[in-house]
Amino acid sequence: MRDAAHPTHRVAVLDEELCQPKKCGLECIVYCPVNKTGGECIVLSDDRKKAVISEELCTGCGICIKKCPFDAIVIVNLAKELGSEKIHQYGINSFRLYKLPTLKRGHVVGLLGRNGMGKSTIVNILAGSIRPNLGNYESKIEWDQIIKTFQGTELQSHFEKIAAGQMRVSIKPQLVYLIQDAFKGTVKELIKKYDERNVADLLVNDLGLHGLLDRRVGELSGGELQRLAVAIASAKDSDYYFFDEPSSYNDVHQRLVVAKVIRGLAEMGKSVMVVEHDLTLLDYLSDFIHIVYGEPGAYGIVSGLQATKLGINNFLEGFIPSENTRFREKAFNFGTTSSTEDVIADASVANYTDLSKTFPSFRLKVSAGRIRQGEIVGVVGANSLGKTTFMRMLAGLIKRDSGKIELHARISFKPQYLSQDYDGTVYDLLCTACDGVADLSSKEEQILFPIGVKKLYEKNVKSLSGGELQKVAIAVTLARSANIYALDEPSAFLDVEDRIALAKFLQRFVRAYGKSAIVIDHDMQLIDLISDSLVIFDGRPGIESLASQPFQKEQGMNMFLRGLSITYRRDENTGRPRINKEGSRLDRSQKMSGNYYYTK
Repeated sequence: MRDAAHPTHRVAVLDEELCQPKKCGLECIVYCPVNKTGGECIVLSDDRKKAVISEELCTGCGICIKKCPFDAIVIVNLAKELGSEKIHQYGINSFRLYKLPTLKRGHVVGLLGRNGMGKSTIVNILAGSIRPNLGNYESKIEWDQIIKTFQGTELQSHFEKIAAGQMRVSIKPQLVYLIQDAFKGTVKELIKKYDERNVADLLVNDLGLHGLLDRRVGELSGGELQRLAVAIASAKDSDYYFFDEPSSYNDVHQRLVVAKVIRGLAEMGKSVMVVEHDLTLLDYLSDFIHIVYGEPGAYGIVSGLQATKLGINNFLEGFIPSENTRFREKAFNFGTTSSTEDVIADASVANYTDLSKTFPSFRLKVSAGRIRQGEIVGVVGANSLGKTTFMRMLAGLIKRDSGKIELHARISFKPQYLSQDYDGTVYDLLCTACDGVADLSSKEEQILFPIGVKKLYEKNVKSLSGGELQKVAIAVTLARSANIYALDEPSAFLDVEDRIALAKFLQRFVRAYGKSAIVIDHDMQLIDLISDSLVIFDGRPGIESLASQPFQKEQGMNMFLRGLSITYRRDENTGRPRINKEGSRLDRSQKMSGNYYYTK
């Protein structure tokens, strides 16, 4: 992570869920060189019956990491000076956090990093739910010592308020569906309950919640729950507001609406912090960025405060020049167009005429089109316009009312909402999807390893996090024998790195094996990276919708963005798409020329 000349200290972390001494030959203990010479670098604890690694005795040889059959051990060297900046450690061989982000009144500060880097720890510390132990997990640290540690910084007064019980905090959680378990009343009743600033009517109007007021919370969709959660968090009268992934389940227009509500809090002089994996939205929303890097599940380091554009570009580069720190070997780059060399123009795997489907309160019409071999079709449009219905009609999961579908391929379908009802391990689930162990083994190098699910093999499906469950669902879908892979919102709960890696992997997979894919998603960066063509859904959400024919990507993106009245430019350094500020010179110029999607 840093230059080899810097003094280092050892960090050893054990994933207790993956560590299974009863199923292995205790390889970590048997093969440890220190143990072989009579030392006790790795032992089994008396109480937990799990491996315990001595960071003082460990030589960092890495043998235990390679020998562990369940990938339960992480050992890394960190710069020694970080030891004095340790904020919290949960216990021996457990996750630790170094440094904290800065709160800035009147600004939105974004946290950008992979899942498992300590986001929840940061939130709980800044909210006062966790008292930081400064690495001393064996005894309780007094507030005086914590305040002294941050003396002279903007966090000093923050912790003084927490210690005095005067800090008012509002948090919009990641898992918005838990609201349905906690509250059984109507939307109107829930908003009123938390409306400490008397802004309920304004928030209902801004977030498009009018038609939901008399509905019970348990009846809401994911996007509706997300906007309700934003409304509740924003309605509280607090000093510090934290929004955890406010874009999930929302379409592009709704994401911009949510961003404006969050920015409104900062404009009132509040301290606002956001975790968001949609880079385009984070860029549009934030004033400053902290990069949070490290090893997922092992340790997290919070970088210094950076301007938004610089911070995002440094994250994509994997290098922070101001701190002389490289945290990723490979930079992420964005091409200006997708390569269609391997799309076979005359080889259609699916053709469909004009289609229609009518429900009691909703009517969908689809313009005729086709899916070509080697092609990825992106599907975009607002929520409740029938995108999933279209995909399910193609997959044969629901019947159309009119029209014909000529399908020359098998379709494997990943739904939008994922279930954790499977009672077994990830390995068992993958074996079922792959028709046995032999078939699973044949697809490990091809699919499972690149997606990153090997480390999850021994985990129970019911215990997976949102991001882990999404990866497993994608792996299961691609592991099935099929020609067309239909993925409904594959970016949900994935972090930025995993989204970019998924886009690039799916393109390679489709091209290399002559497959095809249909992808529904609201992350425009993912759609921009992944698509060869676009199907655009337009209409009145929940009432009627018209799906276009597949357009070439540049033409489709231009049409879609025109409908949203927003323009995109490309960052001159990374090529990533960026939203122009409404009314800016570039925004006005592109709208005048009709070039909403700027590809140069």
